[in-house]
Amino acid sequence: MAPGRPLTGRVSILLRVTGSRRLSQAISEGDGISVLVQVAAAGAAARAEAQGAEGLVLDAPVPEVREASSLPILFRGRSPEEARAAGADAWILVTEREGEEELEALYRRAHDLGLECVVDVHDEAELASVLERIDPEIVLLSPRGARAGEALERVLELLPDLPAGKLAIAELRATTREEVAALERAGVDAVLVGPSDVSDLVGGLPPPV
Repeated sequence: MAPGRPLTGRVSILLRVTGSRRLSQAISEGDGISVLVQVAAAGAAARAEAQGAEGLVLDAPVPEVREASSLPILFRGRSPEEARAAGADAWILVTEREGEEELEALYRRAHDLGLECVVDVHDEAELASVLERIDPEIVLLSPRGARAGEALERVLELLPDLPAGKLAIAELRATTREEVAALERAGVDAVLVGPSDVSDLVGGLPPPV
């Protein structure tokens, strides 16, 4: 969400855009926070888009997903090559899995393949290191390791350390309309959620305070 963007209480949902639209564009355009929805079948992708989503998240290749939805695909896998083979537009690079040299090499490989790279961090030290070494445009704030019920709090603790101008995606696999509204008020650009009914997250959000 760009600095100074008015909060409207409206949520748009991220599903996939083919070629003409990048993931970064999908989550930075519009007035509300975007929602990225994990799907495992083409039918689920089509339903999510129909419910108002703006981006898809895949953990594995999904046959015919490109035909089912016109939105951007974010792929979670071990390599950018795997993401490209799955027809994705962007790839999640998990910081804690890689050493510093591997992190930089993977980031370059993703961009060489035409993918946007979303860099996953789960604590302040990882975020500081990533900003220094590769300075990514899009950062995924992960609550990995947070205690039960503290995922939202953990994400919001990381957010102030992200410089202005970066795009922030919060990962909350199980969330509510109220939590999505809290992320929007805090300035988060998008939220990554597990398989869910998108309309439950975007409809009737409480007004911002």
